[in-house]
Order: sequence, then structure tokens, then C-alpha cells
Amino acid sequence: MALSRTPGEAKTRLDFWQAASGAVLALFVCVHLTLEGTVVLSPALTNGIAWFLEATWLAQIAAPLIILLIVFHFYIAARKMPFRANELGIFVRHSKSLKDFDTWLWLVQVFTAIAILMGAFYHVYTVMTDLPINVAGSAKRLHNGWLAFYVFFLPCVILHTGIGVYRLAVKYGICTKSTKSAWRKWVWIVMGCYLLLGTLALTRVWFLG
Repeated sequence: MALSRTPGEAKTRLDFWQAASGAVLALFVCVHLTLEGTVVLSPALTNGIAWFLEATWLAQIAAPLIILLIVFHFYIAARKMPFRANELGIFVRHSKSLKDFDTWLWLVQVFTAIAILMGAFYHVYTVMTDLPINVAGSAKRLHNGWLAFYVFFLPCVILHTGIGVYRLAVKYGICTKSTKSAWRKWVWIVMGCYLLLGTLALTRVWFLG
């Protein structure tokens, strides 16, 4: 006969799956942005990578799995999010009184999570229903009104991912009180590098259109 889990055990289990799914998504974002950034070096290289991913069905299989993982991650994390106006107000007041920078970072994650949940579906749906994936197709989308979307979506993804990695490191003791300042510094540097790479990639594709 299976023993019933206590509320504390259930919370711990959900925290683990939230962290695990977040870590997988963070890894995916880093790889995805790096591969897309190859267009800065050579559009032909990017097209070759896209062709390989399609030919091996990695793109077609990964796309729906990533969307499902995003929904799963959001569903677990939503239990901690202040959706009601009064809850958000209480959270902001407490954040001001505590003067804790990490608490404000969590609030940034809340807002970016909502943007990512909606934006990721439209991004994946648009790309996967307009195969093959190539630079020319991306340029066409940018010139058809998608540039504004990516200018907003890219920073949201990078902020959410970077802050998430930092908070995971704090949660599991990798980032300690004595190393917090160094972790924050390097997380911002890495996020800045990815933002620069993404901006250069968008610029290169725009001028190819």
C-alpha cells in the first residue's frame, strides 16, 4: 500500500520538477540562440544546420516537445505567481520593505514568463508551418511585421533564462552568500552577450531580406 505524501513532500517534488524543467529549457535556449547566431558568421552555415535538423526530424520532434515543456514548467511555477491585483500589490509592498534584489528578479521572471508562454507558441507555430527553415524565410517574416515581436520577445527569453539559472544556483547552494555578487555579475555579462548575439543575428537577417 502506497503511503500518502505530506504537503511538504508534495511541494518538494513540485519544486524539483520546476527546477528540472527550467534547467532543460535554459539549456535549450542557450543552444537555440547560439545556433541562430551562426547567421552572423554565414547564412549558409545557418541554412546547413537547419537542413540537418529537419532532415533528421530533430526540429519537427523538438518543437512540440519544447512547447509542452514550457506549458508544464509554467503550470508548476504558476502556483507561486501573484495573478490577482491585490496579491501583486502585497508582493510589491513586501519587496520594497525587504529591499531584496533577488525578490525583484523573481517579479521580472513572473512577467517574462507570461510573455514567453504566449510568444513561444506563435514563434514555433509560425516557423514550423512554413518549412523549410532557412534564413530567407526568417528575413521574410521580419519584413512582414515580426521584427517588433522579436525585439520584445528576445529580451524576455534572455532575462527569464538568466535569472532562472541564477535563482537555481541560489536555491541549490551552488551560489552562496559570499559568491552572490560574482554570480550576479557573470549572469548579467552572459545575458548581455546573448542579447548582443541575438541583436546582431536579427540585424544580419533583416538586411538579407
